[in-house]
Amino acid sequence: MRIDGSGTLRAGCVLCPNPGPMTLEGTNTWILREPGARGVVVVDPGPHDERHLERVARTVQEQGAQVLMAILTHRHPDHTEGARYFSELTGAPVHAVDPDLRVGGRGLTDGEVLDVDGLRLRVLATPGHTDDSICLLVEADGAILTGDTVLGHGSTVIDGDDGLGPYMESLYRLRDLVREEQVRTLLPGHGPIITTPAAALDSYIDHRESRLGQVLEAVAAGAVRVEEIVDRVYPDITEQIRFAAMSSVRAQLRYLAVNGRLPDGVEV
Repeated sequence: MRIDGSGTLRAGCVLCPNPGPMTLEGTNTWILREPGARGVVVVDPGPHDERHLERVARTVQEQGAQVLMAILTHRHPDHTEGARYFSELTGAPVHAVDPDLRVGGRGLTDGEVLDVDGLRLRVLATPGHTDDSICLLVEADGAILTGDTVLGHGSTVIDGDDGLGPYMESLYRLRDLVREEQVRTLLPGHGPIITTPAAALDSYIDHRESRLGQVLEAVAAGAVRVEEIVDRVYPDITEQIRFAAMSSVRAQLRYLAVNGRLPDGVEV
């Protein structure tokens, strides 16, 4: 099944028309199905955009298939806000780590394998972007749905001051898994698919380590407040996404402090 050129046998994408600085081209709603099977899994229905949600449901129906479940990769509304309406449209339960987001569904456990009409998905806990973030390994296709843990381009925001440590561990885990499982494709929550997953994860890790070095350089130059560090590390940031840079710097400072690398006197 190929929708909007996913490039895998079992995954297709319906792009939500909600582009923006944080959503890139829009939210990718993924439709997963074992070839020849009738049952479908929808990952991240998206925001409460009724036309988009109805398009996803109609796409499944036109293929003579049925949505058996929806899965949420994390709690942000551009992935989850439309889940209840989508469940009403399709009758499918919505599974999520966060109990507040479930609609007739259940929780998801790291390492469990979901078997949906022959489709096997392995749940991977990948906290960092949010504490409830997960990825999904489609073993038969050598593909990982990454939610916002890895984007099609650019870097993701760390939601929470203590999130960088878990996020780095999640990136290391994904990099190891790519090599162990011979993963060929990353299917992100925003942006285009990634066909060089090992290189992409190396780049993500190098980027974070480089940013930590820049934060330490800013501190050494006399910056002690988050705003001052943002001005030095992100000199070209726009006001529209300055909040994201502030969040990232706070996470970086907390990470450095926990690891004993931050001098005294710096705002954390």
